[in-house]
Amino acid sequence: MGQHDMVTSPVNGPAGGPDRARISTAKRRLGVMGGTFDPIHHGHLVAASEVAAQFHLDEVVFVPTGQPWQKTDRRVSPAEDRYLMTVIATAENPQFSVSRIDIDRGGPTYTTDTLRDLHALNPDTDLFFITGADALGQILTWRYTEELFSLAHFIGVTRPGHHLIDPGLPEGGVSLVEVPALAISSTDCRARVAAGDPVWYLVPDGVVRYIDKRELYRGE
Repeated sequence: MGQHDMVTSPVNGPAGGPDRARISTAKRRLGVMGGTFDPIHHGHLVAASEVAAQFHLDEVVFVPTGQPWQKTDRRVSPAEDRYLMTVIATAENPQFSVSRIDIDRGGPTYTTDTLRDLHALNPDTDLFFITGADALGQILTWRYTEELFSLAHFIGVTRPGHHLIDPGLPEGGVSLVEVPALAISSTDCRARVAAGDPVWYLVPDGVVRYIDKRELYRGE
């Protein structure tokens, strides 16, 4: 299986992958890639591209978090820096866009608020929320869990061989997508910069230059 090959499977749902997902195919299909993006890296971009192809998405909007409520244990880079790095990283792909809705809302960022706002801005559109499989495994601890699955179909991106079995996840509401060779993490990228090691080819070239110009992560 090559770098961009992948396998899609439902979680606690019928066989057949996204073609049998409960989301209607008649409406516009919008992927939502939420994250801290501190920094954004090629793993995020490959995952979004592969999910867009597999689920026939019309667009993928990247939504940098404002104040990530799960990450109070570490310092997060300023929202404007994370937003601009995301804009730089996605600029060359016409299928990608970046939204400021979480940054401009203020206060802690909750996925329910993100999806509500996107529905208001994009009526008659089906939303597909893209996240890591590890985060998906924690979804039942998120705020307003009972509403989340009525707002979007959730797609967990994972490495081959990862299995997510959670009896609390709704049947047909979640799919897993395998994307091989996604061993890049924002945590590792920050650690490399702090240690003086290069992050070329782990993050987009423009983001490397932005990190250097802004002297991000050097004090971590």
